[in-house]
Amino acid sequence: MQPKIIKSEEQYEITLGRIEELMDALPETNEGNELELLVTLVEMYEKKQFAIDCPDAISAIEFRMEQMNLIQKDLVPYIGNKSKVSEILSGKRNLTLKMIRKLHNGLGIPVGILLQKPGAELPELLGLKEMVK
Repeated sequence: MQPKIIKSEEQYEITLGRIEELMDALPETNEGNELELLVTLVEMYEKKQFAIDCPDAISAIEFRMEQMNLIQKDLVPYIGNKSKVSEILSGKRNLTLKMIRKLHNGLGIPVGILLQKPGAELPELLGLKEMVK
């Protein structure tokens, strides 16, 4: 197989098949070098085809709630009364700086996620890996 830029789903699948064949290749051999090149090409294709946007603040809060088995009333210490929690989670109210600080300190949600612009790309965001952990 001649390595080349992947431009279609078919080429992508073929390249993945070849990578599977080469998985046991030793580094610094012809097969190892081919494997490294093909993996790089697949990563480029996946980054372009399967771009992942940052979660918005509400999605991040809901994700953390799910991780920690929290319900809306558990957010009262971070956001305020039950009404404010409901308004935040429904998008009717914006987070304040005080809320962001409390959510970050109390639940470990990265400030960058709570402050980021909707539609930002993952590389712009600090702390996402920590949140997933």
